[in-house]
Amino acid sequence: MEKLPKLPVPDLKLSLDSYLRSVKHLVSDTQFGKTRAVVEAFGRPGGVGETLQEQLREKRENTENWVYDVWLDDMYLKNRLALPVNSSPALVFPKQSFRDYRDSLIFAARLVLGVSQYKTLVDGKTLLDAHLCMDQYQRLFSSSRRAGLQRDTLVTADGAHVIVACRNQFFVLNLTEGSCGLNEADVQAQLQWIYEQTQTRAQTQPAVGLLTADGRADWASAREQLLKDPVNRESVELMESCMCVVCLDDPAGLDPSDANRASLMLHGGGQEKNGANRWYDKPLQFVIGADGVCGVVCEHSPLEGIVLVQCTEHVLKHIRSSSFKPVSGRSVSELPHPRRLVWKCSAGIQSALASAADHLQRLVRNLDMNVSTFTAHGKEWIKQQKMSPDAYIQLALQLAFYRSHRRPVSTYESASLRRFRQGRVDNIRSATPEALAFAKAMTDGRTSTQDTEKMEKLRAAVEAQTQITALVVAGMGTDNHLLGLREMAKEMKMETPDIFSDETYHISNHFILSTSQVPTTEEMFCCYGPVVADGYGVCYNPQADRMLFCVSSSSESTETCSGLFVRELDAGLRDMMHLCMNHSARRQQRQTV
Repeated sequence: MEKLPKLPVPDLKLSLDSYLRSVKHLVSDTQFGKTRAVVEAFGRPGGVGETLQEQLREKRENTENWVYDVWLDDMYLKNRLALPVNSSPALVFPKQSFRDYRDSLIFAARLVLGVSQYKTLVDGKTLLDAHLCMDQYQRLFSSSRRAGLQRDTLVTADGAHVIVACRNQFFVLNLTEGSCGLNEADVQAQLQWIYEQTQTRAQTQPAVGLLTADGRADWASAREQLLKDPVNRESVELMESCMCVVCLDDPAGLDPSDANRASLMLHGGGQEKNGANRWYDKPLQFVIGADGVCGVVCEHSPLEGIVLVQCTEHVLKHIRSSSFKPVSGRSVSELPHPRRLVWKCSAGIQSALASAADHLQRLVRNLDMNVSTFTAHGKEWIKQQKMSPDAYIQLALQLAFYRSHRRPVSTYESASLRRFRQGRVDNIRSATPEALAFAKAMTDGRTSTQDTEKMEKLRAAVEAQTQITALVVAGMGTDNHLLGLREMAKEMKMETPDIFSDETYHISNHFILSTSQVPTTEEMFCCYGPVVADGYGVCYNPQADRMLFCVSSSSESTETCSGLFVRELDAGLRDMMHLCMNHSARRQQRQTV
């Protein structure tokens, strides 16, 4: 495979001009005046900006990817918030029709073997794409996020075992016994044994998985205490080195609506339900509920959503590949029993567990999740209008926020950089001046603004969004560039330039609307929590004839309401559809005449 190019360092003036253009309409005139003065001073010839730019170019020459490490730290590893809801996304499967718990174990056995099969493909490097960086696939099964007091670390330990979580207990399931691997019946038998072992409290261990749901500094402190005991140390090592975690959940007792299933994937329902039946530090946690609520929750730092989607789609196809019924194999007695992990918990650990349970419960209460499917049309109809579906949807999101809050919103849209070595993502700043002009025309000028003018503003906004997207995916995004320049200032032990002060950089980079397109070919959808307390998380899945939106926000925030946002999104999409249809009809009439 020909080696991919390195990520370029964007032109300094281009990034600074783009930055100013992206924030001008989002802040007050006074604030923008201050920001512009700071940015212009930073970018003046011979100034500090050019010095840092030169250092960044030199770093590019000496590294595979000049932004990767600092981006990973800034986006994930230095974030001290708990992983559930705040960081880890989830994929939600269709509700399964299990007749009883045995059906759920059959599903789980097929899933385990599908995961093992996909890992074999990854290890054999048979999933190569010469045009995209494949590093993230290597981290899918071998990574674990290790909590630290100030900063987490990504560790690599490539084990061949699966951890099965059942009723807050953890078991080691080895997929090879002796010289041969386990078949489907063998895995079913092992899962059956695990299930039976957890039906009584005779051998119950503390629900240590709760600790991984706590704030990262708190978990790091508890982890240090845990590791003082060699028994715990071995258990932690087995957790960190597994290829994935399979969580066999008890029925949650909730209506299995899309929103409830999404919420349960993100936090498990707290300690009272299945929130402790997790180990959130692993990239892959497959959840199989006895009530048919299934999906996968992902520790996000090693990989992006598309990698998770492709793995999961392979697994779901494997599950469907043969008839859904029990098969015969070796009896439970003929197989070595899975090993139950043992934990020795001091009074300090017990206190940490209680605190973690309380913190998780607050996350459960605070998540306002709404999942909605727009059925009037899908991405194919948008293509027929000669517009980019993603740009069109981003405009609909801008319109929905404007109608909900009567102001524009700082927006983050994830854009892949996998065409470059070690490429992850950068930010498409979707809140363009053109998007605001369109939202105002559709809202403030509903009666006075002519449809022709609205249509012109729609196409202008789509074009602006399309151009920005093209720049970002080509490695010319603003946000990673500024992040790299800020890091250069730190490395040079330079006094923090004013452009990176809270008064300018933070205010202009407080992304209230965090959005991501995660398309799937299987019937499932992606969701995640709001990135900031006063914001929204919006994940959308455009299909040919419909579009699914997962909107999350904080119940404690007085600024947000997921239900209101979804209502305005639905209404806005319909208004945009009618605008396009009416414009097309009038054009055809003129052509006829």
